[in-house]
Amino acid sequence: MSPTDSKPLRIIIMGTLVVLFAMGVRATFGLFMQPVGLQNGWGRDVFSIAFAIQNLVWGLSCIGMGIMADRWGAGRTMALGAVIYIVGLIGMCFATTEPMLYLTAGVLVGLGQGGVTFPVILPVIARAVPPASRSTAMGIASAGGSLGQFLIVPSGQFLINGFDWTGALWALSAMVALILPLAYFLRGKPAQSAPGEVHLSLGGAVRQAFRHPSFHFLFWSYFVCGFHTAFITLHLPAFVTDSGLTATHGATALALIGLFNVAGSFGAGKLGGKYSKKHLLAAIYFLRAFGMALVLFVPLTPMVLYVFAAWMGLFWLGTVPLTQGLIGQIYGFRYAATLSGIVFLGHQIGSFIGVGMGGWLYSRTGSYDAMWWIGLVLAVVAALLCFPVREQAIAVRLPAQAAA
Repeated sequence: MSPTDSKPLRIIIMGTLVVLFAMGVRATFGLFMQPVGLQNGWGRDVFSIAFAIQNLVWGLSCIGMGIMADRWGAGRTMALGAVIYIVGLIGMCFATTEPMLYLTAGVLVGLGQGGVTFPVILPVIARAVPPASRSTAMGIASAGGSLGQFLIVPSGQFLINGFDWTGALWALSAMVALILPLAYFLRGKPAQSAPGEVHLSLGGAVRQAFRHPSFHFLFWSYFVCGFHTAFITLHLPAFVTDSGLTATHGATALALIGLFNVAGSFGAGKLGGKYSKKHLLAAIYFLRAFGMALVLFVPLTPMVLYVFAAWMGLFWLGTVPLTQGLIGQIYGFRYAATLSGIVFLGHQIGSFIGVGMGGWLYSRTGSYDAMWWIGLVLAVVAALLCFPVREQAIAVRLPAQAAA
């Protein structure tokens, strides 16, 4: 990409900002578990269920939002997602019963996130830059999500301390509203197949991907990524206070994960343009296991917590540009938002199970140890799932009628 080519650069910047606000606000939800629970008399399992619903709805909505972006344009999709996200955040302020919490924090916020996160944003960025720059550009946008976590999580704790949790939710909804003007710069929809290229319908592209084994390997390895990140995002602050540290230590740890993943995501994107993406993915999952072993075998102190956060941060969202890059590399970018949304559903099924199981096991054992062990084993499994992925572009097979 030429430094004088302003349009791709503008799209990268605007897309990165959208991810920054969307993912940064999402990363604050773990801070609300204890104050919301104390005020309403809810245990951790209640908030865990709400967050689990949010993750599952987010994954399901990514498919619909991806189809909408591929057919009617990404800008409209992002604007719709931002509005629903805002309504869900504001609705949480008035949620005094468990079903209301599940509807607002779970269903509405999850629906909104589907329109303003990676499966919709990254294909827009990938199509705007030359093939040689795609992996790096997606790494930059993924790093925006981590930078948002670094900047917005401490801000969220400050807002909770200064304005109570309801005031913090109003402020965070205002941050999400900043996505609306950004969506204007990301409007447009994918071009039809270029001259000489084989045209495949949306349904045909999905069916072809489902027949390809690598699509399933990516789906289930992404499942493990979601299990890890959602469990840690929601339960780490409570795990930290259970270990005798403070809520500020927990917020700082989440911020450090975000800070170190700025380098981790950018580095994964940069390396993905030069080396095998599947091997890099396998390394990321395998190295996560060492961080989980740290909190299992070493007594938790502020320094141990911060080392854990830095280590996990290096491998936090580095999976995103590599997984999304493989989808585009193997299946093409015409329907990348739809296919990315389907694979992202695997991530969110993992998130749903990770947060729900974390709350369920804690309520029965009074400890998170079992969850750390499960996460460690799954990290190794995900690494093994990456090796059979075939990185070559899939040969497009047309139905007999279309070929004739």
